[in-house]
Amino acid sequence: MKIAIAADHGGFEYKNEIIKHLSRYEVKDFGTFSEESCDYPEFAKKVALEVASGNYDRGILICGTGIGMSICANKVKGIRAALCSDKFSAKATREHNDSNILCMGARVIDLPLAIEITDIWLSTPFSNEERHIRRIGMIE
Repeated sequence: MKIAIAADHGGFEYKNEIIKHLSRYEVKDFGTFSEESCDYPEFAKKVALEVASGNYDRGILICGTGIGMSICANKVKGIRAALCSDKFSAKATREHNDSNILCMGARVIDLPLAIEITDIWLSTPFSNEERHIRRIGMIE
């Protein structure tokens, strides 16, 4: 699985730790590359476009709350970015929504939970149930 990942200054540390944790995957870091203040939409858009184009299977975006990143990513056609702060939502958004970008807030959850959420989200397949396929079609 190919994963595109990015963060703003608020998620920089978490991004770097998650990249280390995901060594078994092919991961590309789309920035930011420092804790210097930056604009999250720039990074959210890069990852969303890469996932939407099929260059990457999934994306992970991290900012202070995850809210801005998820709003920005969801503006790109074909993206279903899910903001997750708990393990149940991470599993459900893959099973029910076939989400292709995970968004998290580094100021909302601690790093061990962010890593757990990432693992659950990456390992949970889409259910392929007719009702979920129909609902995703309604989103598109």
